[in-house]
Amino acid sequence: MTTSAAVALTAERTISEDISTLTVVANGEVFGLPIQTVQTIFRIASLAPVPMGPPDIAGLVNLRGKIVTAVSLRRRLKMENDVVETNALAIGIEHKGEYFCLVVDKVGEVLALDDSKRIPIPPHFDPERLRLTTEFYRVGKMLIPVLDVNALFDFAK
Repeated sequence: MTTSAAVALTAERTISEDISTLTVVANGEVFGLPIQTVQTIFRIASLAPVPMGPPDIAGLVNLRGKIVTAVSLRRRLKMENDVVETNALAIGIEHKGEYFCLVVDKVGEVLALDDSKRIPIPPHFDPERLRLTTEFYRVGKMLIPVLDVNALFDFAK
């Protein structure tokens, strides 16, 4: 995807004026996850592999009697050094009637992001990662890309 195509893709997305996000960390990078999508935060007790599944799927997890697909944020963002082990930190999310958990390195705080903190797409941002974000905010010295939950769990792309 070219930078101009990525800019056009993001321009088409609906942008909210105020959003609350849960900050999550993957490989030392901070991202925002819309708080309304978060159902629970937990540690993975055991992980069952998914033979022939997409590489972004870390495995299956039993969460309170429900079988949940564990998705590695590092793998979705094409980051290196990804090994999902038991006791990994995960965020439970129900999306389009299916249950997922997003495996992250750390969970931070909930931030209220208002329109005054939103910035244009940084020119250095990886177009491959851009497809998984909705908008960008500057909070202090941090640049926080807000993750697009629809894109995170759309494995056709």
